[in-house]
Amino acid sequence: MNPVDLFLSPLGYEFFVRALVASALVGISCAVVGSFVVLKGMSFIGDAVSHAAFPGVVIAYLLGVPIIIGGSVAAIGTALGIGALTRRSGLRSDAVIGVLFAGMFALGVALFSAIPNFVGDLLGFLFGDVLGISFGDLAALSLLATIVVSIVALFWKELLYATFDPLGAGAAGLPVRRLEDLLLVLIAVTIVVSLQAVGIVLVVAMITTPAATAQLLVRRFDRMIVVAALVGVASGVIGLYASYLFDVASGASIVLVETLLFVVVLALTRLRGREASA
Repeated sequence: MNPVDLFLSPLGYEFFVRALVASALVGISCAVVGSFVVLKGMSFIGDAVSHAAFPGVVIAYLLGVPIIIGGSVAAIGTALGIGALTRRSGLRSDAVIGVLFAGMFALGVALFSAIPNFVGDLLGFLFGDVLGISFGDLAALSLLATIVVSIVALFWKELLYATFDPLGAGAAGLPVRRLEDLLLVLIAVTIVVSLQAVGIVLVVAMITTPAATAQLLVRRFDRMIVVAALVGVASGVIGLYASYLFDVASGASIVLVETLLFVVVLALTRLRGREASA
């Protein structure tokens, strides 16, 4: 098969085109929020919130309501709970995150184990199934991604100030605590957006890896978001084609491409640094 046919043949399938659009939306959403996550060192929170969404997904399935609603409620509730308990309990944030992370995921596993028959849809949320996204899923994903990007654009200056200089932002009269909670909610919504693409197990990589790659290449924050978005979208496209050609899991394929790009960029920047210092 020549390269042109190799590129065009998957586009004949509607499910593949939907998956490409979904991957692009996820890549952009994760880049926008992930840049804040990487800058503030909040990757562990992303991992915790992604796993905390699982019981919400299972409960929604049992109640017969849209799974994305259950995941959103559980993820947002856990994210806000992390912020509130960290401020009020006097414990370190990593301790609070660890407790909620383990407890919520254990609840999800317990509920899942109580379902008598194998549930493929729920397993898709654990490991990702972007190729199985329907038109309805794509519409919901588009709406959530638009909300995330719009809120960040609307509160861009405030979020940026509170991220780089929270003490200065507080002295200037900005509601730093509310902005922190807003960022936690955005992280939760972005995780829910990404669940069907890469699954609960891999979603934190979609949020952190493109942003970390971009941080190696640029210094300005706005450029970091743009580069992270390019990395996320490119990884989604390449990963889906690799998944189609080699018949491997789509979510894992996308994350592996992102990881490979990060390793390559890291190696090149270190090599450039050594040459500059020589």
